[in-house]
Amino acid sequence: MNFFITDAWAEGSKQAVNNADFLLPMIVFATFFLVYYFFIIRPRLKRQKERLTMLGTVKKGDEIITYGGLLGKVLEVGNNFLQVELAEGIQVKVEKHGVSRVVPKGTMKNL
Repeated sequence: MNFFITDAWAEGSKQAVNNADFLLPMIVFATFFLVYYFFIIRPRLKRQKERLTMLGTVKKGDEIITYGGLLGKVLEVGNNFLQVELAEGIQVKVEKHGVSRVVPKGTMKNL
């Protein structure tokens, strides 16, 4: 029946806590966190910062591609929306966060 009930030990016979029992798991945890930070969190923050910079610098006359795949020229820039011309006489409003990337000028003519 010893496997169901643990033996009671006298209070004076406690084993000393070994520092390695506490230190080793903390080192492993810190190592995993650092690897996770440098390979996942940091590159993602860098991409997010670049994207926000790109969205902040979109101006009238830029050619953009939306996440929906539309290619157009920016006619008007608002706080949250862009007026984009897709073709002669076809204009749409696109949310700024819907812009995938800014392409070099003249891309629309080449296609």
